[in-house]
Amino acid sequence: MKILAIIPVRGGSKGVPGKNIKLLNGKPLLSYTAEIALQSKYLTEVILSSEDEQIIAVAKSLDIKVPFVRPAELANDNTPTIDVLIHALKWYESQNVFFDAVCLLQATSPFRTAKFLDKAIEKFIKSDCDSLVSVQKVPHEYNPHWTFEVNNEGNLKIATGETEIISRRQELPTAYHRDGSIYITKTKVLLQEHSLYGKNTTFIESSPEMYVNIDTMQDWEKAELMVKNFKK
Repeated sequence: MKILAIIPVRGGSKGVPGKNIKLLNGKPLLSYTAEIALQSKYLTEVILSSEDEQIIAVAKSLDIKVPFVRPAELANDNTPTIDVLIHALKWYESQNVFFDAVCLLQATSPFRTAKFLDKAIEKFIKSDCDSLVSVQKVPHEYNPHWTFEVNNEGNLKIATGETEIISRRQELPTAYHRDGSIYITKTKVLLQEHSLYGKNTTFIESSPEMYVNIDTMQDWEKAELMVKNFKK
């Protein structure tokens, strides 16, 4: 299976200015994702998609291919990630190069291992699902069976639609949330359905000890502490 890994990175970060190339333990944040992607046994091509010249220069220094400069209209705060992936696929199609799937690796989730990435790809290939996402368990207090929405009368209703709440924690079904570390999707699902998920999605569970999704300075500080703990 031919798999294109895309690391989408744009300039103009507001929560942590310049975060994608900001030094984390002496290395640009981008380098953590670049290194494990290049170590994978299964990724056919690893590229960066960016509009920012400084980020592109850093990516090239890390041996990440930058086959094109992302159009400015696809580098806004509200640009859907899927549009960035489709743009990359269509660029390759224009070069008569085709892939079976895309692996989305976000630089803001830096702490994966190449072994974990390859395990995810292996599961995706064997499953024949439309997609795979990395997940973590939802703490029981946030389980959807214990969360509420407001109904038309202004009162609470169980978010899952049940009329009776599950009273015991032990009876709650396991729930997961996406952790942003890995997404893998078949090309035809991206192009034909304009979806990251398709009709059936499998998953791989990440380690909570490796989880951080850097969006704010508090997240950055957490990542710095994690790196120190990893060293120990």
